[in-house]
Amino acid sequence: MTKKEILKQAEEFNVHYIRLMFTDIDGILKNVEIPRSGLEEALDGEVMFDGSSIQGFVRIQEADMYLQPDLDTWLLLTYEDTSYGTVARLICDVYTMDRKPFEEDPRYILKKNLKKMEAMGFSKFHLGVEPEFFLFQTEGEDILLEPSDDGGYFDLAPVDQSEDCRRDIVLELENLGFMIEAAHHEVAEGQSEINFRFANALEAADNLQQFKLVVKNVARRHGLHATFMAKPVFGINGSGMHTNCSLSDKEGNNAFYDEKDPMGLSEVCRQFIGGVLANAAGFTAITNPTVNSYKRIVPGYEAPVYLSWSDANRSALIRIPAKRGKATRIELRSVDATANPYLAFSAILASGLSGMEQGITPPEPMYANLYAMNKEEREANGIETLPENLKEALYALKKNKLMSEAIGKPLLSKYMELKYQEWDEYRTQVTEWELDKYLRKF
Repeated sequence: MTKKEILKQAEEFNVHYIRLMFTDIDGILKNVEIPRSGLEEALDGEVMFDGSSIQGFVRIQEADMYLQPDLDTWLLLTYEDTSYGTVARLICDVYTMDRKPFEEDPRYILKKNLKKMEAMGFSKFHLGVEPEFFLFQTEGEDILLEPSDDGGYFDLAPVDQSEDCRRDIVLELENLGFMIEAAHHEVAEGQSEINFRFANALEAADNLQQFKLVVKNVARRHGLHATFMAKPVFGINGSGMHTNCSLSDKEGNNAFYDEKDPMGLSEVCRQFIGGVLANAAGFTAITNPTVNSYKRIVPGYEAPVYLSWSDANRSALIRIPAKRGKATRIELRSVDATANPYLAFSAILASGLSGMEQGITPPEPMYANLYAMNKEEREANGIETLPENLKEALYALKKNKLMSEAIGKPLLSKYMELKYQEWDEYRTQVTEWELDKYLRKF
């Protein structure tokens, strides 16, 4: 898109307001909304905002920052039902007062890692995500922990009473240009999954942010609350976001595929797997960033716990889906949708590239059911575990030098400070479980 094309489309489609969107350190989508009269100024990167008010950005004495729109992200937000006209969006990069990219902007960090990938001879980092979410009933402004339906995996209506809401979400996404591959009820009551087509990493992160916004808005239209929280209800499956990855070489070929290999996997793919496994514990605080994330990563609920890989084992951290050729990819199964996608994709890419730089050979694929193994059996097979809670994950992140390089020390320092605060706030709470367990007993 060009500035001229955007101005023309804004007039043609009666655009009255434009959302200038960006993402904070926690992965929360923010925006400055402007009327159409300010669009030309915005396209020139002249709109400013107070960066000191945004989680993890700058100090109060250096508050003013610029929003530099990525013109290719111009989009008419057809799901926003307004009486006065159309609403559009532009996703922005954050710039400092001296007109330089803000190096702690999560979107800039992903761009930085993609440049390193290109310098290593690859053209694209392809990503396809499988975000899961719950739909809960509401009562006024209150969110009830009562699921929207009592369906199960792949159920149909009338058991799947979320079907209409999910279908409307898909229709709105398609209106926005999303290529939807599948939508279905997930394992737990009130749980859904919608998958959309692969994209390059930056576009995939932008799409995911927009996807979550659409899901929440359409759910509210149906009187429901949508949440991507990893484990909102005890005793049932949590919500993850399996992340499928592959690299393209400069000719556009899938660099993960080798037709001569017995498994159809190239050396590039194997080393990428080796790098991800070597750094998985270190980046888990980024891909699973909340206290609640670790309530999902426990044995017994299909979430991966153990550092291993396989082409046919869903208990492994990394699975290789069956398709080969252009569709050859790895599926990282630990990620959840509370992650900041720009930081999570940066961490995964940096880990894979590190595997290639260091020539890391992954261990042999694991075909046994890892959940059925005892601790001694796993140790005999050299299988380690992911961190069990946010504190352990932050300790592993602190020790991981690669993450410091990939994310950058300034942002990583702020990120860890925020997450340690979150952990301290959690660990000092007195929970209902503790009262039930100890109040009468002692």
